[in-house]
Amino acid sequence: MIVVKDLVKKYGDKTAIDGISFSIKSGEIVGLLGLNGAGKSTTMNCLTGYIAPTSGSIIIDGNDLLKDPDKAKKVIGYLPEVFSFYPDMRVVEYLDFICDLKGYTKNKQARKEHIEEICRQVGIYELRGRMIRNLSKGYKQRVGFAQALIGHPKVLILDEPTVGLDPSQIIEIRQLIRDSGKESTVIVSSHILSEIQTICDRVIVIHDGHIAADGSPKHLEEALGNANEVNIRVRGAHADIDRVIRATGAVRRYSRLQPQEDGCEDYIIVGKDGVDVREKLFRGFAQAGIPLLQIYGKEASLENIFLRLTGKNEKAGDK
Repeated sequence: MIVVKDLVKKYGDKTAIDGISFSIKSGEIVGLLGLNGAGKSTTMNCLTGYIAPTSGSIIIDGNDLLKDPDKAKKVIGYLPEVFSFYPDMRVVEYLDFICDLKGYTKNKQARKEHIEEICRQVGIYELRGRMIRNLSKGYKQRVGFAQALIGHPKVLILDEPTVGLDPSQIIEIRQLIRDSGKESTVIVSSHILSEIQTICDRVIVIHDGHIAADGSPKHLEEALGNANEVNIRVRGAHADIDRVIRATGAVRRYSRLQPQEDGCEDYIIVGKDGVDVREKLFRGFAQAGIPLLQIYGKEASLENIFLRLTGKNEKAGDK
């Protein structure tokens, strides 16, 4: 559905994106992540045709965005981070206006039914006769989502779609994005990493104008998670447990934690590189006849993965 190859965008002497390439299949929901200034917004602006790249190519639904922009843009629905509208228009009037801009059918009945269908889909059907200026922030965002859906676009590009919304509104917009992914290819930009983890099939991380990672949230967790950092709970005396931990030869460092259960000791353990410390600990305690009651790894959140990929955790002093 979308093929980006060797995309470069320069602003004078500054290179915002430098040779980015990726492809997105039909029906995927892809999260685009990046720190401020990383090239994320520039990439999205190139994808929508808002700005032209310095070099490279963008193919959308088989159409070259640079050579035939009208055909390529016709299949795109776009919700910018800062959504503009005419506040004195009623919702239905505004959406009818968007139909004109997108060249949707001139048939009045077909257009009316299309607008009503979208209003139902995004939950503003009862408000379609209201002035946009009188709507709450959440409902204005829904109007923005509605205009992006005009014409049944094959590609939806959503830039920070939940910014400024309260928790209940965020949940509702997330569901709209998931539902849209059943009919469209969706690209979502967000600084809320838990949001990306919740709704996206795949994550593309952009850093310093390059792609730092590309894969499903689960794949990134598996690839960048730390199986060698574990918490354990063991029933026994501290001296005996300490001896087993040292005897494994697989532990880089460990710390004793505040006990949470009578007769037990809790530890956080960091294993040596290239060794799955969980197996070594399990075998060591089994051979010593000491009950290992719990062992669980520290799950790598998408936020931690992002910080590791961009090097921010090292700068903060984390190990």
